[in-house]
Parts: sequence; structure tokens; C-alpha cells
Amino acid sequence: MPSRSRIDGTSNYFVQLALVIWLSVARLMRTPSHSRRAMAARRLARHTLWLTVSVAVLICILMYAVDAPAIRLMPPRGSASLWFVRIVTDFGKSAYVLWLLLAALIAIAIVIPGLRGRSRSVLIGFGTHVQYIFLSVAVSVLVGDALKGIVGRGRPFVGGEANPFNFSHFDWTEAYASFPSGHAMTSFALAFAVSAIWPRLRLVMFSYAVIIILSRLVLLAHHPSDVVGGAMVGLVGAMSVRYWFAARRLGFTIWPSGQIVPLGGVAAMELKRVAASV
Repeated sequence: MPSRSRIDGTSNYFVQLALVIWLSVARLMRTPSHSRRAMAARRLARHTLWLTVSVAVLICILMYAVDAPAIRLMPPRGSASLWFVRIVTDFGKSAYVLWLLLAALIAIAIVIPGLRGRSRSVLIGFGTHVQYIFLSVAVSVLVGDALKGIVGRGRPFVGGEANPFNFSHFDWTEAYASFPSGHAMTSFALAFAVSAIWPRLRLVMFSYAVIIILSRLVLLAHHPSDVVGGAMVGLVGAMSVRYWFAARRLGFTIWPSGQIVPLGGVAAMELKRVAASV
């Protein structure tokens, strides 16, 4: 028979775990409190408008002048020589990225109740960062998936021709889910979110995002305008989620200029010490 103290300890752990999850959700949904959130909102609106208009013009140019010639240059779909590209492109698949981030969140939630003091604070801070990255990708993908069904753009050579104006609005099928690119949304949302927390990783993360969108073109999964549109959705999604966090003083703060900056990333050495103490 298990001892009473062990039963009580187990029960207390699950109470603490439930409390951690509840507080995490409650913090996200609480009323915004940052005094400079209005300035940050105006800055976000300006950047979103500028980005949307610029990308819309670029998409029009690509559709009329680049899309058809570009996909004609790509190797035939299903070419055996593209096996490595097919492996690379999976690193931008939304389901894989989201499940990995969700697994990290679950692992953090499981460990936190057993920690105290500085170790607990470090892991909570890291968990807030992972939560931001997860929601940046999730929100971008949800918005993008809705756009895919509404726009209903045919993928390259659907219908047999290199026709960038092949649309079947509200089709909601895989063949007509070319715009915007899901992999582009995922990779650029992930790149922006990680870079927003750890700026030193900006070059690495955006290089990763560019490789992912190039793989989608080579595999004839998308037109160039599709990946540009997907990149925009990912960036705007991650920017919007960052504002949501900053307005609630979660992981970010707002400067007098309205610029949102990280409160300070968790140092790798601190995480190593926490991992060693678990």
C-alpha cells in the first residue's frame, strides 16, 4: 500500500500542475495593462498596412510576370532526384512545428510544479516564450487556412497548364489550396517569433524560412506569389501575437516610441542548470 504522505504528495503535484495551466491561460486572457499599448497598437497598424500594401503590389507583379515562367523552370513534380528537398520541406510543415512546440509546453508544465525559487522563475519565463512562439505559428496557420479555402487558387499545373489565374473560390480542396503557402506562413511566423525573443538568431531563422519557401517552389507545390503571400501572413500573425503579449507584460515590454522589445531571453546556461536540477 502506498503511504499517506506519498498519496498526499501526488495529489499536491496534480493540484500544482492544474494551477500552473490555469494561471498560464488566465495571464493570456487578462485585461491589457501596459500603459504604452495604444502607441504599440498604432505602430503595429502602420507596419501591417505598409506590409500588406507592399506585398499586395508584389503579388500582382509576380502573378502577371513571374509565376508562370518560374514554375516552368522547375523539375517535374515527383522527380526522384528531389528526395532531399522533400525531406527539407517537412521542416516547415505546420503540423510538425506545432506538435513539437506543444510537446515542449506540456513538458515545461509537467516540470514546473516540482521546482522552487530561481529555477521555477526561469522555466516559467522560458515557457512564456515557447507559448508566444506556439501561438504565433498557430494563429498564422488558422488565418492562412481560412484564406486558402476562400481564395481557392489552383496549385501549379492543376488543370494541365501553367496558369497562375486558375481559381475555384470556396473549393476547400487540396488542389485549390495554393494561396497562401502554409509552409511559408509557418516558417516565417516561426522565424519572426524566435527572432523577436532572441535577436541573435535572426539570420539563422530567416535563412531557414527562405530555404523552406524555395523548397515549395522546387517541388511545384506553390507559385512564387503563394510563398510571398504566406510569408506576409506569417509575419503579420507573429507581430499581432507579440502585441497581445506585450500589452499584458508577458515576455515583452513597450518602449516610449511604441516599439515592442523582449523583456530578456532566458540564458542557455540558466536553462542547463534548471535541466540539471530536475
